[in-house]
Amino acid sequence: MFSVSVHTKQEMHPIHIKKDSSQILINVITYILVTVFCVMCILPFWMIIASSFSTEEAIRRSGFTLWPTDFSTYSYELLFRSPDQMIGAYIVTILLAGVGTLVGLFLISMTGYALQRKDFPLRNGIMFYIYFTSLFSAGLVPFYLLMVQTLNLRDSYLAILLPLLMSPWLIVLMKNFVKAIPHEITESGKIDGAGDFRIFYQLILPNLKPALATIGLFLALSYWNEWYYSSLFLTSKVEYRPLQYHLYNVINKVASLKNSVAGSNVIITDLPGETLKMATAVVATGPIILLYPFVQKYFVAGLTVGAVKG
Repeated sequence: MFSVSVHTKQEMHPIHIKKDSSQILINVITYILVTVFCVMCILPFWMIIASSFSTEEAIRRSGFTLWPTDFSTYSYELLFRSPDQMIGAYIVTILLAGVGTLVGLFLISMTGYALQRKDFPLRNGIMFYIYFTSLFSAGLVPFYLLMVQTLNLRDSYLAILLPLLMSPWLIVLMKNFVKAIPHEITESGKIDGAGDFRIFYQLILPNLKPALATIGLFLALSYWNEWYYSSLFLTSKVEYRPLQYHLYNVINKVASLKNSVAGSNVIITDLPGETLKMATAVVATGPIILLYPFVQKYFVAGLTVGAVKG
């Protein structure tokens, strides 16, 4: 009887992956191109910020520069001269964007889910109707009569909220997202006895997070930048108007004041023009830019759905 002892010694060595010169060159070129592209994207907005803190005389003398010339905050002081109006405009816009985005996502997601269901017999007819409305419209006059006379929405924020809730393009986009979800998920819910709303809420919606974030951002931007419907349906009886329309009125009032004294003996040197437009752009676009980092990871070309048992 004997015993054999075996001693093994394993040594772990770090693995070094050497990059060849061509791979390093490609990485350097890629980083340089991405950096240049980022600078080109940031530079215009930076120039807008710098110009908004310059004086009107400096803009006329030196043009738009990367750094404020003759630093001044007069344009912002003019915009916020009535702080209650500005704060009210922000509150109205935030509420419209929040409510409109949530309600719009609910309606668009349900519509996209229904239109991709093969057991829905009217899906082709409804889809044709939606697509047809994206090509042809009745025009401004019938739309105005519908909102003012039929629905009686003059001086109502619903006149701004309702027209932007859904759009044919967003419905088609949501339909394509839902179509990428395997049909076996819906069938598994039916086998377990779940109804259509429960299947939609518990099985479909969790897989639509990228679509909801993407379309939600589009909806939020459309409400945030809205001013046209406000000019049509909101009159002087409304105390607070959406932000974009409020800023639009401020610029028009300043421009009309400058035009009214043109050719007369009255000289207005401090009244801003171009700097006011730059300050307006900063005030209008600044807050919505903060929303993008929270949804940028969802902007992907496709939608990856979890594996399905079967």
